[in-house]
Amino acid sequence: MDVVVEVFDTFFFDRLYATLLPAPYAQYAQYATPKTTPNGTYSSMREVPTPYASTYQYRPASEYLSFQPGEYAYISRWPRDSVFRQAVTLYLITWYALSLYTHLTIPRTSTNPRSRIFGLVIYFFCATFSYLFIFDKATFNHPKYLKNQMRMEIAQSMHSMPIMAIFTVPFFLLEVRGYSRMYDSTAEGPGMWYNILQFPLFITFTDFFIYWIHRALHHPLIYKRLHKPHHKWIMPTPYASHAFHPLDGYAQSVPYHVFPFIFPLQKFAYIALFTFINVWTVMIHDGEYVADSPIINGAACHTMHHLYFNYNYGQFTTLWDRLGGSYRKPNEELFRRETKMGKEEWGKQAREMERIAKEVEGEDDRVYVKEVESKKAR
Repeated sequence: MDVVVEVFDTFFFDRLYATLLPAPYAQYAQYATPKTTPNGTYSSMREVPTPYASTYQYRPASEYLSFQPGEYAYISRWPRDSVFRQAVTLYLITWYALSLYTHLTIPRTSTNPRSRIFGLVIYFFCATFSYLFIFDKATFNHPKYLKNQMRMEIAQSMHSMPIMAIFTVPFFLLEVRGYSRMYDSTAEGPGMWYNILQFPLFITFTDFFIYWIHRALHHPLIYKRLHKPHHKWIMPTPYASHAFHPLDGYAQSVPYHVFPFIFPLQKFAYIALFTFINVWTVMIHDGEYVADSPIINGAACHTMHHLYFNYNYGQFTTLWDRLGGSYRKPNEELFRRETKMGKEEWGKQAREMERIAKEVEGEDDRVYVKEVESKKAR
């Protein structure tokens, strides 16, 4: 994360902190009194203020990518290595400033087609790209699609992200301050072989722990309090990918953050993996059932989870579901275009979902589009 912080400091935060928290200036001489005669060692002119002597010394976060700081890096009351500044910076990056802002039009199902939003690029860019080019819009006609669903998914995400960021920042702060096992060059790590091994190791480690955390979130004592908000979406859209209760989303992210404190992880591999995680989270909610695989826990497997609740808890693979007895093979109909969105398949899904939902949740308080339309037609 220190590489990311250095980039944002150089191009944004140095100037921001220098403007909002300027450094104090050293004391300087006042005007000379009339009785004092100027001479070779004393001037009647006001002394030039001595700038604040910053103790900050620039050290590149990586030997592969670095940005020489400008003058603003040295004239803030909070230098770059201030723990308070780092905490605030990491919070803003985690929540609000992951990248450049972009205007995005809310999809046509919104009740206000002129509405525009600013959003986090990783969430909104990936979800919107998936919605426009991958997501099957026929989902809107599913009997378990909710009224104003995408608007509610986005609202839930925007509510949760700033809170999740509060709990996430301590991990990032410890990383930036050198307490993790992240390394920069191959010479600093275990070796060239590990540069390759770290990727499957990360996936295996996180997939195992997320499986058990996710399964625990389905325990009756926890589900309704924390995990039910994410299961509000029976037929999710890509915008449901981050629509969690804040503590639910945070709990499932913990393995990602713990990994670099237990195992070595190269800095740029870390950035690549966290980008992949966000993209993958969108992909398994996009409703495009491409991965008909006994190993990969793709969108079809995750749709089974949203429809039938107590199956397919894994994040990346089906391994732990198979070992834990919670694997449910996606219906064959999902992989054939002519039956995937057919009324017969939808009816079967809806009936089974209603039965299981009653066992898991009790009374179903969701408002479905089809039910609203049916009432209007009466």
